[in-house]
Amino acid sequence: MIKNYFKVAVRNLLRNKAFAAINILGLAIGMASALLILLWVQNEFSLDASYKKADRIHVMYNRDKFDGAVHSWNSTPKMMGPTLKNDYPEVEDVARTNGVTFLLTVGERRLNVRGAFTDSGFINMFDFPLLKGNATQALTGSNSIVLTEKLAKKLFGDEEAMGKMIRIDSNANFIVTAVLKDLDNKTTFEFEYLLPWSFMTRLGWNDDSWGNNSVRTYALLKPTVTTEKFNARVQDITRSHSQETAKVFGHPINRLHLYSKDDEGKLVGGQIETVNLFIVIAIFILLIACINFMNLSTARSEKRAKEVGIRKVSGARRGSLIAQFIGESLILSFLSFLVALILVAVSLSGFNLLTGKQLALNFGDYTFWLMSIGFILVTGLLAGSYPAFYLSSFVPVRVLKGSFKKVNAALTPRKVLVVLQFTFAIILIIGTIIIQHQIKFVQNRDAGYNRENVVYVYMQGDIDKHYTLIKDDLLKQSAAVSVTKSANAITQRRGDSWGYSWPGSTETDKKLDFIRLGSDADFIKTLGVQLKEGRELDIYKYGTDTSAVMLNESAVAAMRLKDPVGQTITRYDDYKFHIVGVVKDFILESPFVKKVNPMIIFGPAQEYFTVIHMKLNNKGGTAANLAKVEAIFKKYNPEYPFEYSFADESYAKKFAAQQQTGMLAALFAGLTIFISCLGLFGLASYMAENRIKEIGIRKVLGASIGSITTLLSKEFLLLVFIAIVVASPIAWYAMRSWLETYTYRIDIEWWVFAGAGILSIVIALATVSFQAIKAAVANPVTSLRTE
Repeated sequence: MIKNYFKVAVRNLLRNKAFAAINILGLAIGMASALLILLWVQNEFSLDASYKKADRIHVMYNRDKFDGAVHSWNSTPKMMGPTLKNDYPEVEDVARTNGVTFLLTVGERRLNVRGAFTDSGFINMFDFPLLKGNATQALTGSNSIVLTEKLAKKLFGDEEAMGKMIRIDSNANFIVTAVLKDLDNKTTFEFEYLLPWSFMTRLGWNDDSWGNNSVRTYALLKPTVTTEKFNARVQDITRSHSQETAKVFGHPINRLHLYSKDDEGKLVGGQIETVNLFIVIAIFILLIACINFMNLSTARSEKRAKEVGIRKVSGARRGSLIAQFIGESLILSFLSFLVALILVAVSLSGFNLLTGKQLALNFGDYTFWLMSIGFILVTGLLAGSYPAFYLSSFVPVRVLKGSFKKVNAALTPRKVLVVLQFTFAIILIIGTIIIQHQIKFVQNRDAGYNRENVVYVYMQGDIDKHYTLIKDDLLKQSAAVSVTKSANAITQRRGDSWGYSWPGSTETDKKLDFIRLGSDADFIKTLGVQLKEGRELDIYKYGTDTSAVMLNESAVAAMRLKDPVGQTITRYDDYKFHIVGVVKDFILESPFVKKVNPMIIFGPAQEYFTVIHMKLNNKGGTAANLAKVEAIFKKYNPEYPFEYSFADESYAKKFAAQQQTGMLAALFAGLTIFISCLGLFGLASYMAENRIKEIGIRKVLGASIGSITTLLSKEFLLLVFIAIVVASPIAWYAMRSWLETYTYRIDIEWWVFAGAGILSIVIALATVSFQAIKAAVANPVTSLRTE
């Protein structure tokens, strides 16, 4: 019986090659799209969740109230780790991390590489696999260094790295004690080497202040300890060791990537919202592909009707007919999956480039094949169930008389499915338009400073020592028109602080959080920030400016200062700063946030300068000026490679996540439309074929090509119009919810829905009209002679 079903299914596919090609292509594109999305989703769920002890590792967070709102953050005091390990029996081990960039030198090879300071238990806690060395002892030595396989290859080539010496910057030598397997795509850690925490202490970068939140702390709980029990125990750890008011809690690391959005101090959402969105998109695309199959199968019902009638008269039961039709859909699903695998393999490199991932099809994993079988079965059953039940329901007597069809029915399942299909597609089109419009809107926002021709360089080696000479040469050689030294890049937030008081301030004001920035001189000239009152900092011109500050407008407003210039701000340790100027607000953080936070720009008394900003000369060309800049830096800092960043390029990275979402939405919206139109093309073909005699008679009676084309197209266009009406409110609600996650956002305007509707109608008309015109121009004599 099964063999017979298989033969019949294959014969039907070979007999109707166009039907089979449209169905296989539509299903294959739908399955390939769903597979790509599911690969991405699987990776998102696996990030920081694949460690063996992931259910016991917790990231330590602070929670406190600032400016009337509760906030949480995961930078912690350096002393928290040792205190947790020594004083809390619930904790099995602790590891701290602090990112750092050092120059690594081996012979003539010099690499500026990102690494991390960490505790000796870090490798064992996260089960990072070692190719060489002992995980327990690798970081116990004060001069030990652990390299990734990739970095070991860069530094030593094919030579053995173990036991070899590496110079860190120009002041310390380290011995390679382990080689770590390169980090995979299931971790959010980014480092190429690990250094012992003791080295940070030797550099003088360690401290015992409970008010300095500057490192990540990870706590490995004992197997019997729950998150709730642990959090109840540690919530007052900071309060019990200092005057700080923050409460402490642990957040499971396997939830860190997906649930890290701070909502009134609680981590309730974040990336999981984007993941859920694309899961829905994957389901939609697969449903649209399945709807194609359903519609085309039921459209061919007249061609299969006599077969069903004869089989039933011959004694076939309905169950056996359902099994036959389901079997055909499973064969199509299997063939489509093979094509989908080819499409995924071909497009995966481009998809990885778009998503910034390293996704791959793991053909050697048996779970992949089990999931693939399940995927084929679900798709085949979903696509074939309605046609199977529909076709098997035909009554033999009516079928063999040719009177089973419901002519011109106002509502049919096929019409409902077409509407549903285009509703999904139009929702994605509207969503894509709104995402792109929102990104463009924020990109056009005035950042409050001029990024054009601004380059910044991180201060390493002898740059700080020779800063004055470097600045003089840059200006004398006309490579730059101005230079300033800063605590961090103008496009990045480095730190914040609180605990300040001023004339008229209250005790509550000590919880006002200020963003910290630093400058020596020429801050306004170099970065184009607008001065509103007073003057800018200049520690070279004014000797007292080492303890001077500038405020932004938001800080002045939050501090309720009427005449800020000349007033004094007192730090928590009674150190006093005098205000010399006020600048207009500029965006240091996310441009999607409407509010600009209060900011204090300090001189060297508060800030440690780490960045040089340069305004390149707009004469002579950017490349030529950069060559001059590189030569100057090489002259005074020869041991280090010259590495720079453009401020406008760094600012553009603030839109990366939203642009990625927008590009993915546009890609899958396009595929959805293509799949829908593929089905519409097939339906139009069968419609024209079934009405061939009617068209012939109409032409004989004088009907024009235009009137026949309109007749054949209007039914489909009506369905698309209904889909627009249904999709618009759904898309409006969904995108309004998405936009509410941004405080600086667009209003959804009517033209978005009109544009999406017109685009959908034009695409549908172009798809249907080809078959309609083809049928309309056919010779009526030929069509009336078909029988």
